[in-house]
Amino acid sequence: MRMNHMIHYLKQLSGKVNPSMYASMQDQSNPHHISMLRQMQKEMKMKNTLEVPLNELRVVVFDLETTGFYPNKGDAMLSIGAVKVTGETIENDTFYSLVQSSTAPSDEVTALTGITVEDLESAPALSDVLARFYQFMKGHTLVAHHAKHEQAFMQHASWSLMRSNFDHRIVDTSFLIRIVDPKQRGFQLEDCCTTCGVEVKDRHHALGDAKMTAELWCYYVKKVQELGFTNLREVYERVARMG
Repeated sequence: MRMNHMIHYLKQLSGKVNPSMYASMQDQSNPHHISMLRQMQKEMKMKNTLEVPLNELRVVVFDLETTGFYPNKGDAMLSIGAVKVTGETIENDTFYSLVQSSTAPSDEVTALTGITVEDLESAPALSDVLARFYQFMKGHTLVAHHAKHEQAFMQHASWSLMRSNFDHRIVDTSFLIRIVDPKQRGFQLEDCCTTCGVEVKDRHHALGDAKMTAELWCYYVKKVQELGFTNLREVYERVARMG
C-alpha cells in the first residue's frame, strides 16, 4: 500500500495522524518475519476448535502490557506474556518478551508495569516478537481476560505489519464466568482471582497476569463442565442466548 493511501486509512481510523506510527511500521517490518507471519496467519484460519472437548482443549492464555487502550491512536504493545494450558492443566511452557516501541510509556505506565524507556530500546522488534509468539501458540486456541483489549492490539499489529486481519479466535474468560455466575458484574482480574482463591502475584506484568488468567481459566473450565458444557460451541451458544 502506498504511503499516501496508508495516511488516508489512518485518518479514517483515528481522525488524526501520529508520526510515531509510521516509524514503528518501518522499524519493525523484517521481511523474513513478515513472510513467516503471513504463513502462520493462513494456518490459523484453518483451525476450528469449537468442537474439541474442553478437557482436551489446548489453549495459550496470554496478556499484553500496553501504553494505553487505543492502538489506532498511537498506543503500543510493551510486552507479551503467555502460558500453555491443556484442559484443566497448566503446562510448564511459557512465553515472555518486551517489544521495541517508538511510543514511550508514560510515568504512570512505568510505575504500574515496571517497564522503562531503556527496556524498550533494547527489546526485539514487533515483527520478531510476533513471529516467535505465533510459533509458540501454533495449534492452540488463544484465551485472554477482557479479550477485546488483546484483540484490538493484535488486529492493529497484524494490519500494520502484514496488511491482513487478525482472524484468530480469542476466547474471553468472562464468557465462562458469566455462565458459572450470571450475577457477577465486576470482571477485574484481581477481583476474579480473589473470588476463586487464586493468589494475586506479579500484577501488571504480562507473564504474571497470563499465569493468573490461566488459573482462572482452569477453575472455570472445570465449573462449566460440571454444569454440562462439553465444548466451546456450547459455551458460545449459551453466552449468545444470555445477551
